[in-house]
Amino acid sequence: MLEVKNINVFYGESQALYDVSLEVKEGEFVTIIGANGAGKTTIMNTIMGLLKPKKGNIVYKDKDLTKIDPWDRTELGISYVPEGRRIFPDLTVMENLKVGAYRLKDDSKLTDNLDYVFDLFPRLADRKNQLAETMSGGEQQMLAIARALMLSPELILIDEVSMGLMPILVNKVFDVIKTLNDQGITVLLVEQNARKALNFADRGYLLEVGHIVKSDTCEKLKCDEMIKKAYLGG
Repeated sequence: MLEVKNINVFYGESQALYDVSLEVKEGEFVTIIGANGAGKTTIMNTIMGLLKPKKGNIVYKDKDLTKIDPWDRTELGISYVPEGRRIFPDLTVMENLKVGAYRLKDDSKLTDNLDYVFDLFPRLADRKNQLAETMSGGEQQMLAIARALMLSPELILIDEVSMGLMPILVNKVFDVIKTLNDQGITVLLVEQNARKALNFADRGYLLEVGHIVKSDTCEKLKCDEMIKKAYLGG
């Protein structure tokens, strides 16, 4: 479904990614793990078109995304849950969700998608008229995921979903992501919480200082001695 082919990405003169390649098959749950600053968010922003690679390209369902604007990539079936949630704090829950569905032209589809996310996150239904900035961090993360689902994506990119959440909420959010994957949505997750990511995903990549240094099934990565020592606390 998604192929990232030998991308090199720079911030000014500083190189952030070095010949990074990865792939995500339809229906998979794939994770990229690595320390803060390794370049995980840079990969996501490049896939979405917010950054342009100096070299390499990104292919989604056999279509080269290189010259496609970020907002048009959503039309192709890609949604993004960015690091830090990036909800609209001065808008209500309902208004945030409708912003996420800005390209839907069918009112019945909008209603169906609202019903879907409210069923997935009942707490959002209870707070649909509440300003987003007044909600807890966990509720805001639920809203960010729900907003990304409003265009019925086939592939969802999720960046650092556990950041700033209490452990019980981290478990809840990961359960939801697994449910989405079980329902047929392909997932690419970047995450600092390596243990949690490897427990839920099918395959994983380890990114260190802009380089992919390991890739395998998550079961095998969890048994890798270097990963156990550096990322899993033992």
